Amino acid sequence: MRWSGLAPGSALGAFLLASPAVAAGLTQLSTDPYTNTTSFHRTQVEPDSFSLGSTLVAAFQSGRFSDGGASNIGWATSTNDGASWANGFLPGTTVFDGGSYSRVSDPSVGYDARHDVWLVASLALDSAIGGAAVLVSRSTNGGLAWSNPVSVAVAGPGEDFDKDWIVCDDTPTSPYYGSCYVEYDDFGNNNQLHMARSTDGGLSWAEAVVPVASVIGGQPLVQPSGTVVLVIDDGSEGEVESFLSTDGGATYTGPFQIAPIRSQLIGGSLRSDPLPSAEIDMLGRVYVVWQDCRFRRLCSANDIVLSRSDDGIRWRRPRRIPIDARRSGADHFIPGIAVDPTSAGRFGHLAVTYYYYPVAGCSSSTCELDVGFVSSTNGGSRWSVPVQLAGPMTLTALPLTTAGYMVGDYISTSYDANHLAHPVFMVGMGTTCTLGSVTSCDEAAYTPTGGLLASDAVQSAEGGSTSGVSDGRPIRRASSR
Repeated sequence: MRWSGLAPGSALGAFLLASPAVAAGLTQLSTDPYTNTTSFHRTQVEPDSFSLGSTLVAAFQSGRFSDGGASNIGWATSTNDGASWANGFLPGTTVFDGGSYSRVSDPSVGYDARHDVWLVASLALDSAIGGAAVLVSRSTNGGLAWSNPVSVAVAGPGEDFDKDWIVCDDTPTSPYYGSCYVEYDDFGNNNQLHMARSTDGGLSWAEAVVPVASVIGGQPLVQPSGTVVLVIDDGSEGEVESFLSTDGGATYTGPFQIAPIRSQLIGGSLRSDPLPSAEIDMLGRVYVVWQDCRFRRLCSANDIVLSRSDDGIRWRRPRRIPIDARRSGADHFIPGIAVDPTSAGRFGHLAVTYYYYPVAGCSSSTCELDVGFVSSTNGGSRWSVPVQLAGPMTLTALPLTTAGYMVGDYISTSYDANHLAHPVFMVGMGTTCTLGSVTSCDEAAYTPTGGLLASDAVQSAEGGSTSGVSDGRPIRRASSR
């Protein structure tokens, strides 16, 4: 394990671009330390985060390969609401840090309150870039030191795992308090859905009984009743859907349609898919966001749209988050939603972080990649004026993978005990990033210094007519992990 403390004043001033507001500064959470010439350095991509009280834990890929996975998973932990951070890298995962796997990908963070253990799920890849195992690393000291990983599932002949996600039941009155759940799919068998559960703090895992279903990019949540609601794309990314378990994750039913996806391809060869981001409020209302072009004429660019459900089965029609005018020409993608866990219903505090282009019709040499933030204090009925957090970034400053320039397939936002939102995202500096040249790239994980307050609502969410059709994208290739 390696770790170091970043001082509260270790901040990078926010990049400026004409926008309604700009954050005061950013704090860098980590730096890729690896030097193998087979991947891009210094690069970090694809963050997830989770919070409980004053503790925030983030995880992300470090040292991205061009054709899948990374040298290791990095972590950053704050125990004082983001005032300072410790960081390091998971032990025992890959050959670059005491493990046996060739690469690792898809980090996801959870916390088990009953057993007081922090958990990071990840996808281990073998030398053929196949999904060899789903792993869980555990921390029993508040996210400041991590054990070698436990295997949730190990791939057998013909299996090829992908896209894991973890969550735990942290409601003391739930009949399944202390149960944790991991979702993943099997690319080797038509992206078949898998769910696993643990009742001992992530030390051992058992497979659930699930429907035959082709899926990708799921995020399970747990309602106060103990009902598990899995929000996920179908295997061709043609619709967002849900699955439910009411027996502590032993069996699941579904799918239940949330909405068809109508997504415009992102310009500049940036890697981006319309994967959902989902969160839950104090009373169990589930919110889900994704990128969608249904509200734009001829589906010319993507908005961030929002749906919600109280039971995980019946879902509200998607509404457009009004980040800018429908005819603005801006493109929005890769959203990450957070819900203040002490808020609920029409008083729910929501925060969404996302990437965007001010001009959608751009190329890899002209696209300006920015990070934005928008919030709601009334359950998504009205939204704040957007804030620009970072940018513009040049795409060529990012690692060029087989699926495009990469910041990650997802982004993350979490609330602290002071009701401040902490987005975690990647910032690429400079203009070049060359495979095998250890110091040529400069992409790292950042967060707004001190967190962000959900502001007063000033713009109504939009429903109304839709346009465009599903992009009909085929099932994701294994090399795009």
